[in-house]
Amino acid sequence: MKALLLILLMAPFATFAKDGYKITFTATGNSDSALYMGYYVAQHRFFLDTAYNNGKGTFVFKGSRELTDGLYYITNNRDHYVPFVIYREEPRFTLRTDNNHWKLSMTVKHSDENEVFFNFHRAEETLYQEGDQLRATLDSAQFDSVVRPRLIRRLDSLRMSFVEQYPQRMIAKMLLATKDIDIPRKAEDGTPLTQRQRFDYLMAHYFDNMPLDDPFILHTPKEIFYDRVMNYVDGSMRGMPPELICPLLDSLIDRAKPAPEVYRWLILNLTNHFLQSRVMVYDEVYVHLVQRYFATGQVTNLEPSVIDEQIERADRWQHLLVGRVAPELILFDTLHHPFSLHHMPGRYTLLIFWSPTCGHCRDIIPAVYNLYNSYADSLDLSAFVILTEPDEQTTKQWRSFLLDHHIDHPRWINLSGGEANVDWRDVYDVHTTPQIYLIENEKHTIYAKKLDANIFERVLQALNQ
Repeated sequence: MKALLLILLMAPFATFAKDGYKITFTATGNSDSALYMGYYVAQHRFFLDTAYNNGKGTFVFKGSRELTDGLYYITNNRDHYVPFVIYREEPRFTLRTDNNHWKLSMTVKHSDENEVFFNFHRAEETLYQEGDQLRATLDSAQFDSVVRPRLIRRLDSLRMSFVEQYPQRMIAKMLLATKDIDIPRKAEDGTPLTQRQRFDYLMAHYFDNMPLDDPFILHTPKEIFYDRVMNYVDGSMRGMPPELICPLLDSLIDRAKPAPEVYRWLILNLTNHFLQSRVMVYDEVYVHLVQRYFATGQVTNLEPSVIDEQIERADRWQHLLVGRVAPELILFDTLHHPFSLHHMPGRYTLLIFWSPTCGHCRDIIPAVYNLYNSYADSLDLSAFVILTEPDEQTTKQWRSFLLDHHIDHPRWINLSGGEANVDWRDVYDVHTTPQIYLIENEKHTIYAKKLDANIFERVLQALNQ
């Protein structure tokens, strides 16, 4: 999925335009034989082109590709780097600078966007230099308590002045995108808002300052777009149940519909994020995203077989969510006695898929067994433990492993996966091992999943209270 995401991200640079681009860069005194031009996509940077020194410090980046709006950069891939923008104007302009200070000495021809862009960075750097000078003359306590807050206020003021003066320039939109939302303390009628109401306001307005409907936003450094999206998902949403997360993600994604590349990126990245989540209940979010966007044709630029694979997995996972009835399994133990998952004794059954050929399994199974052994009586636990590679050689390793680690509790049932009532690999989506579930026996529902030793121990402790 990650590789597919990268392929999709690079897709906008595969189209070609009649006029293309021509960016002439001169660094007086530069002796590099070649410089490189690159671009951003969310958390990634990619090289796009190479230009060679004409002997006078001039490099011409020229090509027929149609460049997407966004932030680009030129670098020698060592100690020099300078960003520039391409936004709503022809990418045919000249940048000239001194080799000692690429950004601060930059002059621009034929690009109003870059003129404003470098004006801002020069003004910002002036404040940084002033701060460095004051830091050198003051003790740290005085600098931190008096000067630093003042400089931060001046930097904020500088940024907002550019936002107000140049609202349609890309630099202004990038600056505004990093500005936190102002959360009101009172409702319109003057009633004080509760902390929950203020939090709900934050979640609903988190992206108000970010132009998700503008394609350039995806092509900015990770701090501007990617980090903010992921902080929303991993930070602000932390601990929220799926029924609250899903509509918030839908709202976020829908905001980007006018910018198809951003829209597709959000769908793919968020789907991949929840596909890999270790939070057991977040499988429901993955299923929701696939069914809402993949299954309805909202995802493009992927092979149909890849889309089908995601839809098929979501369909399987829909039956394996926490709270759903665990699909019935009937398998045979080491003496070829049949056992039914839905007829296991006790209050709970530990369902495990594993193999002794899996290194992680060899570590985790003894740890899980020791925990099981400690709580089996007090919590009335059984275990339905399936060998996922029931060939002759692995079966010998399996038997030896069980003996060597004294895995012999009478209600820990070791079962060969060679003969069963269903294709358990497909039904339980067993493509990696170990896979560990905890089943509540009365209604045969999935109580917990995606367990490792640490999570299993916490679940057992909670049940034992």
